Amino acid sequence: MDYDAIVFDNDGVLARITEREAVREAIADTLAEFGVENPPQEHIERLFGVTIEDVMAVCSEYDIDPAAFWERRDRNVADAQIELIRAGRKDLYDDVAALDRLESPMGVVSNNQHETVEYILRHYGVDEQFHTVYGRQPTLEDVRRKKPEPYYLEQAIDDLGADRTLYVGDSPSDLVAARRAGADGAFVRRDHRVDTELPHTPEYEVRSLHTLVDQLEA
Repeated sequence: MDYDAIVFDNDGVLARITEREAVREAIADTLAEFGVENPPQEHIERLFGVTIEDVMAVCSEYDIDPAAFWERRDRNVADAQIELIRAGRKDLYDDVAALDRLESPMGVVSNNQHETVEYILRHYGVDEQFHTVYGRQPTLEDVRRKKPEPYYLEQAIDDLGADRTLYVGDSPSDLVAARRAGADGAFVRRDHRVDTELPHTPEYEVRSLHTLVDQLEA
């Protein structure tokens, strides 16, 4: 099928997944800034792949202002990821080169911080390939807008003026967001997603972006 636009998730699709320990350390450092030393691992994990309920529960435990805490947590996690990028420990997958063959306008929509996503695309010199890029802002409101909510995917589709969009992701929430936004879905089953169960059958399921582009060209 011909698409007016193709939009990609960032982490796990374009960029390698961030080292979990680096994020844990940034979260622990943030809690320390708010006077919480040696928090239980459970609280650190709840502030990793986070929901509003997670933030509120942990902040309530320590009587911390959730908005102030979350802004600082996101700042620290973004800084940690940028350090990894600069050190070459969070780079792009080799098969991102396949996107050079695509003629449709492209965009990026990620649950990662907007600053982090823009930085990695710019650092590796692929930012000009994408007509629109969305990541989270460091606010509680943007936690609510995370995929599977289609908020930012819909924004990207509007930016691209597309009637037929393909969203390429590596998680079940990506496929749900695509369907909610009226887009087709492609699932990239990277090594870290070998056993992942999907909420529905996507239009495409591939092991690499090279394969996806081959199928789109066919």
